[in-house]
Amino acid sequence: MPVTLHLKVKPGSKVDQLFYDAAGMLNAKIKAPAQDGKANAYLTEFLAKQIGVAKSNVTIVAGFTNPHKRIELDVDQETYDRFLTRLKSE
Repeated sequence: MPVTLHLKVKPGSKVDQLFYDAAGMLNAKIKAPAQDGKANAYLTEFLAKQIGVAKSNVTIVAGFTNPHKRIELDVDQETYDRFLTRLKSE
């Protein structure tokens, strides 16, 4: 069952990091530059590793040229809950 994730991306960062900001929005800092789709490709790979799924299970559905992205994750609820729990504990 697909899960939708909304997040804000900051490409060109010194580190790769997922975190919640003060407003409770999920943010992703990634090293890849925002040019020629490199950041989007890197983001899907980074999220797949963080969640523990294949890259093909992570799809950007909106925000290709915008820092605010809507991502569809093809994961089961247990995997998604485990990812959120780990993220909130960091």
